[in-house]
Amino acid sequence: MNRQSLNGTFVRHAMLLAVGLALSIGAYASERDLAIVEPAAVGMSAEGLDELGAAMQGFVDRGELAGVVTVVARHGKIAHFGTFGMQDIASGVPMAKDTIFRIYSMTKPIAGVALMTFYEEGRFELDDPVAEFIPEFADLKVANAPGPDGQPVVEDANHPMTIRELVSHTAGLTYGFFSRSQVDTLYMRANVLDRNSTLKDMVAKLGGIPLRQQPGSAWHYSVAVDVQGYLVEVLAGKPFDEVLKERIFDPLGMKDTGFWIKPEDEPRTATMYQQRGGALTVNPSREYFTKPAFFSGGGGLVSTAMDYTRFAEMMLNGGELEGVRILKPETVKLMHTNQLPDGIDFINPMIGNPGNTFGIDVAIVAAPDGESDHPLAKGEYWWYGAGGTWFGVNPVQDLIVVGMIQKFGVPGPKEVRVTSKRLAYEAITDPG
Repeated sequence: MNRQSLNGTFVRHAMLLAVGLALSIGAYASERDLAIVEPAAVGMSAEGLDELGAAMQGFVDRGELAGVVTVVARHGKIAHFGTFGMQDIASGVPMAKDTIFRIYSMTKPIAGVALMTFYEEGRFELDDPVAEFIPEFADLKVANAPGPDGQPVVEDANHPMTIRELVSHTAGLTYGFFSRSQVDTLYMRANVLDRNSTLKDMVAKLGGIPLRQQPGSAWHYSVAVDVQGYLVEVLAGKPFDEVLKERIFDPLGMKDTGFWIKPEDEPRTATMYQQRGGALTVNPSREYFTKPAFFSGGGGLVSTAMDYTRFAEMMLNGGELEGVRILKPETVKLMHTNQLPDGIDFINPMIGNPGNTFGIDVAIVAAPDGESDHPLAKGEYWWYGAGGTWFGVNPVQDLIVVGMIQKFGVPGPKEVRVTSKRLAYEAITDPG
């Protein structure tokens, strides 16, 4: 970036800081951005959204977060686009509306949409065996009990893993660090998610490791969406990153979304923090600043609040945005329809909210508990990222909430996410 560009960036950030970091209306718009309107125009309270902004600023003022960006959209228009705090504390650069974030597991719904574009082309059915497309998954064994030398005692799978199970975290896979088992240890030893390897390498490793549990027997957060990324590569005959660019990012104008942060974009990238000794400290990892060999469908993307809002708006619109159709309405509805068998076990609590179920790469609010989910949230589908980002799409209320922070923790600062959604729902003046 040249000196003139740097000066322009500094002036822009300084102006944003000078006008305050609370609710922002109308100043930020490009030809590919959603319209920003007064809250009353979309049936929301300005005072209520001001309260949301004040709550986000409170997290910053208390030293719990460096900075936050939040978006609330309703009826296809943005009623709240707020920036709070700093994208980097040491340099004093304020959080901006085009700040870039590592979105980790918010990559998963995007990967799911990419896969479902091939479903619409008739390339597969949800109940097809995964092994029809990924031969490495044929005749997988299943861990039955702990065995000697770190190798579990195995049994045959009672049925082949299906694509429906793959997209709903019921395929028998694991992540390696959300539960304790010999299979999890084998994942870690194999470095299944090695950033310097490829999706094909990952599948080869998984083909040599037993499933953690029988397919379809339990919901267990897992590498399943990374496997979906490889399935997309098989179906497309090209790398996963190219498919996302061609089928989602370019059509939707998601100009700042991809698998790495280019050098010219580093100045507007939020620093990743973690809480240690009661204070925020910088996490020094630089892994997202170089192009990976591993295009992780489970957690590899970086994005901005506006880019993700455009993706969410496409979903809320039934697969279309500004005349560009990505999916059919019935396919989007399928994605946020429960895919779990009745009475399924939940091995780990990664859904995170009581009364939620799971569709295709998204959680679904089936029975709001009033604490984790506001009563008006019924029907919302959502997910979050390990770095603290989150989103929710509610077709009943015609509402989108997107939030972006960078603070490590699993599953991330839930209080921030729940607070933002609660206040957004409370600001609705004409509920559906």
